[in-house]
Order: sequence, then structure tokens, then C-alpha cells
Amino acid sequence: MTVFWSLYVTVLTLGTIATLTWILLSTRKGQRAETTDETVGHSFDGIEEYDNPLPKWWFWLFVLTIIFALGYLVLYPGLGNWKGVLPGYSYLNNETKQEFSNGQPGWTGVHEWEKDMAKADAKFGPIFAKFAAMPIEEVAKDPQALKMGGRLFASNCSVCHGSDAKGNYGFPNLTDADWRWGGEAATIETTILGGRHAVMPAWGTVIGDQGVRDVAAFVLTQLDGRKLPEDAKADPANGQKIFAANCVACHGPEGKGTPAMGAPNLTHPAAFIYGSSFAQLQQTIRYGRQGVMPAQEQLQGKDKVHLLAAYVYSLSHGNKSDAEKEQAE
Repeated sequence: MTVFWSLYVTVLTLGTIATLTWILLSTRKGQRAETTDETVGHSFDGIEEYDNPLPKWWFWLFVLTIIFALGYLVLYPGLGNWKGVLPGYSYLNNETKQEFSNGQPGWTGVHEWEKDMAKADAKFGPIFAKFAAMPIEEVAKDPQALKMGGRLFASNCSVCHGSDAKGNYGFPNLTDADWRWGGEAATIETTILGGRHAVMPAWGTVIGDQGVRDVAAFVLTQLDGRKLPEDAKADPANGQKIFAANCVACHGPEGKGTPAMGAPNLTHPAAFIYGSSFAQLQQTIRYGRQGVMPAQEQLQGKDKVHLLAAYVYSLSHGNKSDAEKEQAE
């Protein structure tokens, strides 16, 4: 803020308080000291007002409000470039003289947040560091770690995957054995750290409407093992040819997916997070899907993501035998 605007805000703010103080005192001075039965001389729908002074408690409430405002402006920013003299806001850490992120002293909402985060890091940092040094598979067995991971999940992930982690429309179920990008512990952590972006292209303009219906029919009947609707005008055999020419690069010749590309296994019901009806499959094939899993490394930090990954890993691996885990992976 320039010097001009700083002075402008300061004069305007203090001038307003001074004016309000003058109005309060001058009004008080012009009032009679004693109470009376006289009225102010006007009537509102038959209701008259006595010409009595304001109660003392009312007057002093105004005075305290003005004193509070002046005290606030001394402690906190409010007068142009004035930073306030609130103790503890000269540095983020007064002992080490560590500055705030913007290099400026004084109270701000951001500085308040930075102090809170610094306190939290000092308290919980050693705990996060302990779990960060452990393999995810071991962290997933620790009750304290799972509680912490569960809170992180509830705060950051449940809005998409649901509070029970069983997914929503467009968001996969994290409690089963179907993983688009792989369900190994390290892969889950990589997914959370860097995020994922679906790359299912739109095929409507490439294979045409009849081709879309035929491929949807093939996926529905041959890969997922269901029946076509009675009124469906589609040829699954032709759909298989189109699938072999265009879709196997990602989903594989048997439609079982490619985790390295995020292509789901079309032989499992869990693959169809956007719906598995004949009409919904056509919608997916015709227009494609571009779902985004946001990266959490910058938001949560690696230590918290490590706990999150352990919690998510435990949802589908926690109560399974070694044989079942190997089969799931």
C-alpha cells in the first residue's frame, strides 16, 4: 500500500472514531440529568417518547466500544501500513528469529495460520516422522497410525470416495480388490502423492453411433457376462472387432485392463464407476472420461500422505490372509 493510501485509510478510520466520540459526548451533554414525565413532543401511532437521558450503562457501553476499537487498532493491522504491536508476531519463531513466509512482521490471518501450523508440526512432527520411516505395510497394522490416517481420509478424501471409502459416482471403491492404477502399497502412495488423470478418449466420432452401441454390447455381454436389453439394436460380434482394433491397447485383449495406464478391468463390475447399464456404457464410450484425482503432496506433505496410503491400503488388505493379498494384487 502506498504512503498516500496508508494515510488516507488512517485518517478516515481515526476520523470516524473521533466523530462518533464527539456525537456521543455532545448528545450526552445536551441531555437533562434528571428523569421527567415530559415527552419529546411527537407521537407515533399514539405512542409518545419521554424526554429522558440514555441509561448510564448504555452510554458506558458506547465508551467501552470506542476504547476497544482503539486498542484493537494498536494491536492489529487496521491503520494503513501499520502492522500492529501484538506480541509474538514479529517472527514465526521468536527464539530462532524465523520470519513469516512473506518476510513481514505483524498480525495477519496468514501469519496466524502459519503459527498454528508451526505448533502442530512441533507437536505431531515426531509422530509423523516415526511412521514415515516405516514401510506402509507395517504402518497399516498400527492402531494409532490407522486412526490418524482415518482422520486425514475423512477430512480430505471422503467428499469423493465417501465416508466409508466405498466410492461414489465417478469415484472408485477403495475397499475392494479392483485398482485402476494398482493396489500395491507403493503404488497407492504414488497415486495419492501425484494424483491421477483419466485418459479415456471419446470414440463417438471415430467409430460412429452404431459402433458405440456394438462395443457397449460386446463389453456388456462378453466381458461382463450380462444380457442386452430386448430393444437394443447392437451387434456384439462387430463390437468385438472394433474393440480389438481400438481398445485392446489400453484394456488388453481380454478386457482385463492395464494398471500402468489406469485402464480398468472390464470383466469386473467395479470397473464401471460411471454406471454399467447399456446406456451408461454408450455414454462412456461415446464421450470418454476425464476424471481427476488431485495430487496431495503439496497439500498434505509426504509424511501425511504416507499415513493416508497406509490407511487406504488397510481398507482392502487389513483383514486378508497372505494368499488373498497376493491374489488381489
